[in-house]
Amino acid sequence: MTTAHDVAHHPAPGRTGTAHPAVGAATALLDAYTPGDNRFFASPTRTLLAHGTRAEVPHDDRPLPERVAATLRAQRAAGNRAPLVVGAIPFDHHAPSALAVPETVRWSSPLHEDPLIALPAAAPGARVWDIRPVPEPERYGAAVANAVDRMRRHEFSKVVLARTLELESTEAVDVPALLQRLARRDAGGYTFAMPTGPGRALLGASPELLVSRRGNRLIANPLAGSAPRSPDLAEDVRRAAALLDSAKDSHEHAVVVAAVSQALAPYCVDIDVPELPTLVRTAAMWHLSTTVTGVLRDQDTSALELACALHPTPAVCGTPTATARGVIAELEPFDRGFFTGMVGWGDASGDGEWVVTIRCAEAEGSKLRLYAGAGIVAASTPGAETAETAAKFGTFLHAVGADL
Repeated sequence: MTTAHDVAHHPAPGRTGTAHPAVGAATALLDAYTPGDNRFFASPTRTLLAHGTRAEVPHDDRPLPERVAATLRAQRAAGNRAPLVVGAIPFDHHAPSALAVPETVRWSSPLHEDPLIALPAAAPGARVWDIRPVPEPERYGAAVANAVDRMRRHEFSKVVLARTLELESTEAVDVPALLQRLARRDAGGYTFAMPTGPGRALLGASPELLVSRRGNRLIANPLAGSAPRSPDLAEDVRRAAALLDSAKDSHEHAVVVAAVSQALAPYCVDIDVPELPTLVRTAAMWHLSTTVTGVLRDQDTSALELACALHPTPAVCGTPTATARGVIAELEPFDRGFFTGMVGWGDASGDGEWVVTIRCAEAEGSKLRLYAGAGIVAASTPGAETAETAAKFGTFLHAVGADL
């Protein structure tokens, strides 16, 4: 049996949409998502809903792209004409991934092209959340101060430090309703819901494309340097302008862009890196953004190979990478798991989209764990970085009807 792709009004993996996408096609996939053995991924180019699991990518000593390629080859040999993998990859490359070849896949045009996405999601029901920060804001601020002091002693240049909020209520988390609110609030971004274990679901609305590949062309869109949005239009514009003018944020962004372009350059015969960043906005945040494009030297290089060459970028780890990883392990009192890893899809031709797993949470039963991080450089202050992570929590706190 071959993998079923619903092709009426839906883009195949190499396409970016249809000239006249069917009204309701993308939101129908969003509405059809249920937790368990289903996987949802929406990007500015397409919407994907995968059902069931035909094969899981094994965890062994081989590099992840080799394991994925072998799994896809085996699927083709078994008669699956158009196999692809969908799922999540953790921050730690050595930890098991949650990648699978689904039984069936349905594709559609992007959510933002579907007029029905403008309809509001149901408001979160009234419930009481017990919210526990890990670490406490004061301890997080102390970790930021520790990192800044060490950077001023030239031990490293940047580190990304994260913190979490552990939410619990008396009722099970309504994952489909939460996904609806995330998708409808930021329909132009990257929205996902993936199983990561029995009874666990990773879901989020990431603004950041790590890398996509279509044929011999690639796109990467590093984000670094952030400011919270304001409901007041004049203040919102002021914050956006201040972010563009910020020496601290411009430096942080330049470090990330340089690392991305250096990692991709060996794979490209041509690469274009704009000199100055632009702004991208979500419902909660402004970000400095640079879109890097390139032409591949070897079309056998898959999107996942490119993603693994990039990950972790200084936007989620720091620089130098090995030193920053050590600082993260020392100063963060929790395991990141899939936070700041990758989520997306890749097919047997090598095309795919891989997104940085930020603005995310993991749901299990009545518990929800939220994650947020901030890039720490020598000019950082504990108060500002604590406030930035609090603003980033806003995406999910708004979606569940909770407040800090």
